[in-house]
Amino acid sequence: MNAGDRVETLRAQLDEANYRYYVLDAPTIADAAYDEMMRELQEIEAAHPELQSELSPTRRVGAAPSARFAPVEHRTTMLSLANAFSIDERRAFDERVRKLLGEPQVAYICELKIDGLAVALRYRDGVFVQGATRGDGRVGEEVTGNLRVIPGVPLRLRERLAGEFEARGEVYLRKSDFHELNLRRERNGAPRFANPRNAASGGLRQLDPELTRERHLSFFAYTFVEPPPAIATQHAALERLRALGFPVNPNVRPAASIDEAVAFCEEWERRRDELDYEIDGVAIKVDRFDFQERLGTVARDPRWAVAFKFKAREATTKLEGITVSVGRTGTLNPNAVLAPVEIGGITIRNATLHNEAYIASNDIRIGDQVIVVRAGDVIPRVVGPIRELRTGKERIFHMPTKCPVCGADVDRPEGEAMARCTNASCPAQLVERLRHFASRAAMDIEGLGDVLSEQLVAGGLVKTFADLYALDGQRFASLERLGEKSAANLVQAIAASKKRGLTRLLIGLGIRYVGEQTAAILARDFRTMEALSAADEESLQRSEGIGPEVAASVRLFFAQRRNRDAIEALAAAGVEMVERGAAPPPDSALKGKRFVLTGTLASMTRDEAKAALEALGARTSDSVSGKTDFVVAGEEAGSKLQRAKELGVPTIDEETFRRMLTEARSPTPR
Repeated sequence: MNAGDRVETLRAQLDEANYRYYVLDAPTIADAAYDEMMRELQEIEAAHPELQSELSPTRRVGAAPSARFAPVEHRTTMLSLANAFSIDERRAFDERVRKLLGEPQVAYICELKIDGLAVALRYRDGVFVQGATRGDGRVGEEVTGNLRVIPGVPLRLRERLAGEFEARGEVYLRKSDFHELNLRRERNGAPRFANPRNAASGGLRQLDPELTRERHLSFFAYTFVEPPPAIATQHAALERLRALGFPVNPNVRPAASIDEAVAFCEEWERRRDELDYEIDGVAIKVDRFDFQERLGTVARDPRWAVAFKFKAREATTKLEGITVSVGRTGTLNPNAVLAPVEIGGITIRNATLHNEAYIASNDIRIGDQVIVVRAGDVIPRVVGPIRELRTGKERIFHMPTKCPVCGADVDRPEGEAMARCTNASCPAQLVERLRHFASRAAMDIEGLGDVLSEQLVAGGLVKTFADLYALDGQRFASLERLGEKSAANLVQAIAASKKRGLTRLLIGLGIRYVGEQTAAILARDFRTMEALSAADEESLQRSEGIGPEVAASVRLFFAQRRNRDAIEALAAAGVEMVERGAAPPPDSALKGKRFVLTGTLASMTRDEAKAALEALGARTSDSVSGKTDFVVAGEEAGSKLQRAKELGVPTIDEETFRRMLTEARSPTPR
């Protein structure tokens, strides 16, 4: 392949990688492979100036901004740093700097390179007014509202600075928050994120700031765009940023020479796992700003800085087999069985394969030579196969149709990545099922949380939900950290839960797609567990808001012998399985209407308002969309009110809402 053809191939591959990494937040190649392609392209362009182009990835930073957000043109281009992978390359950087400046020695500052998302923050008279992503370096995406909900981003500086100035930094997700986020997603049946960087990037680029807030993102500032005249060095700039109220990474070290900078890099390559956030290298910067200005930039990189990249934590090994485990929420999780391989000082024998769709889309086969990546505390994962090394003996993997733990049917609706066990009493998911069964929205058994659920299941005291109702105070009191009084209260709470009614029981059973609202609709329309369990999909879909997906899931749940046995055992224990509330008026004016509640209502709680609406056949939702009919705005209404105005959704106050309820309960005769 000649140089021209190779350049075009590399540019196409890098453009696609940039798009998937920066825009889709779904990288498909390892960082080391990307860096190698970029380096090869830079070398070819340097050797063949006639092939250089302003459209080359070597002249760009990142990728074009998403069309979902308003564009923000950066007043000063947000550059990235050239990479150095060896001591020789770092010394070569130092030699170029000293030669261009005509100085025998240059002082540097070393900063950890946070694996997150670069942002620009603009302030006017000390108040945060605009925030944007890096985008392609010249134009980014406006994410002001999302940045406002990140605790580390100061909304008002500790000192009022007249006029405008801009600070830049990195949005990231701590490892501990990443772990908690994945646990929440697993409980809710959502796929886990692969790494903190993707979760942070996706969290910052949500259309609803409330969803950004739920990610618990963090922020470090690392520079001024135009430092005040009194600040002469990057080290002083960091101290000034900290004084103004910006969080600044504490692991910064001045280096009087490149040798000291190299020592800092080597130290943190060893210590990176001590941190509660991911780093992928160290930024080595000329400390003096006047030197930085004299050195300038070349193409996409400043001459005054370089990024020392840590060794990639990846290796190649054989995929010897695939086993399937069942998660706490019933998800079937394929796991790679690997020929042992050392990565980052740890011997890896197993790695995650995420789900069946991931295996199929990456064409991963048993017997393949595969690339395995390990990053910090994140579970090792298989990136993909090396197809050129295939022998023809590799085997395609198929997800089992029966749960490998309990043998129940497996459900994987079309378009979903995760397959799930359908047995509510599956031992692999019983702890999580029990916790959910006892939750406030379901059977509301106060005192029965995560720890006690673990104890009951581990001790063999609970194998199905019905076992709860056979336990007495003495049995509970024998458990660790549970005294006689707490045990007695728990027995009372369990007994009281028998009278919660059909809606709460349906929520507690954890049927796929059946949340609070859907459970209320099914209970209202079918009235008894017996009638609901006998309903076919066509009958189920006659209920307002019950579509084919929900109907199929409900039907599949009741088709399982183990689930029917569990319900019969609950009935035998005295748990009520009828809906006591009145059916909605057949001609209710609110039947089928979609409501969103925001703010505080003076005359009723939000739960009471939801119950009143659902009793009249209306539906409630936590988010505003084009399908919303009304937004009820109480005191201190939040972002949902603004979203309603943007979409043109009617908003009503509490007085109007109460009048609508009254009129719907007593419709005018026709």
